Amino acid sequence: MKRQKMVIALGGNAIQSGDPTAEAQQLALEITARQLVDFIEKGIDIIISHGNGPQVGNILLQQRAADSVKNPAMPLDTCGAMSQGMIGYWMQNAMDKVLKERSIEKNVVTIVTRVVVDKNDPAFLHPTKPIGPFYSEAEAKKIMEETNTFFKEDAGRGWRRVVPSPMPVSIKEHSVINTLVEAGNIVISVGGGGIPVIETADGLLGIEAVIDKDFASQKLAELVGADVLIVLTAVDNVYIDFNKPTQRKLADVSVGVLESYIGSGQFSEGSMLPKVEAAINFARTSPNHKTIITSLDQALLALDGKAGTHVSLHGAPVLT
Repeated sequence: MKRQKMVIALGGNAIQSGDPTAEAQQLALEITARQLVDFIEKGIDIIISHGNGPQVGNILLQQRAADSVKNPAMPLDTCGAMSQGMIGYWMQNAMDKVLKERSIEKNVVTIVTRVVVDKNDPAFLHPTKPIGPFYSEAEAKKIMEETNTFFKEDAGRGWRRVVPSPMPVSIKEHSVINTLVEAGNIVISVGGGGIPVIETADGLLGIEAVIDKDFASQKLAELVGADVLIVLTAVDNVYIDFNKPTQRKLADVSVGVLESYIGSGQFSEGSMLPKVEAAINFARTSPNHKTIITSLDQALLALDGKAGTHVSLHGAPVLT
């Protein structure tokens, strides 16, 4: 019997919830790992992806603080690779610990993943992807004046640096990832959306950008033939009229209906919108494909259809 294959895209709260220390982030990942291993116990093959906004932002700050002629700051794509290795290492340790506790023999591996983008993507002209810590408006404007970077208000939570966010065209390591998963391994990949690269006559070249991890996860799910894409975030469902007296949650929704909500401006560009668009993109790849958007705590219930927002080609809106 064919095993179910699933890509699980972790939200930032699965790694960091306020305390940026290594110890706190490793503790958060251990809690996350306990819930992810529940999927393993159900016989599901999982590929784990994750965000890296706060982590790569902090790495950039550290690079800038130490920048000198003898110790030059590393570019954004290299900092992204650093964050992939760092978070992947933490996640591997956390998963190994929980697997050992439950007497499950599985290997966990992190793939430093390159994601090919189009050098002519219009996103390069309009930076939108938030990275790094939150600032007040005054702090952000001061940094913009000093560094020639761009900042933007992020869904009422403060101001963050924004960088270009091109769409993924392909994932260089997707066949290797699939081979590892098919052999029964747990794979961590496209961390932070992957390292953005463009194709040149001499090979792949890293660029200054951050790919949205939900779009990268969706592209990976498509390329490895996953059955389900689960996008985990801080809320249990997708809502319309979010945080308003008229707020309503979506439980089971079709691609067409969800697109109409996008058209009416229901979802924030730097928050829920990319998750919803990634959900639609994956659902469109097959009548049998489904995307679930929910919180980590509700993920197993959502897999059984008892929680979360389920997006498919033929779903129907159910508002509560």
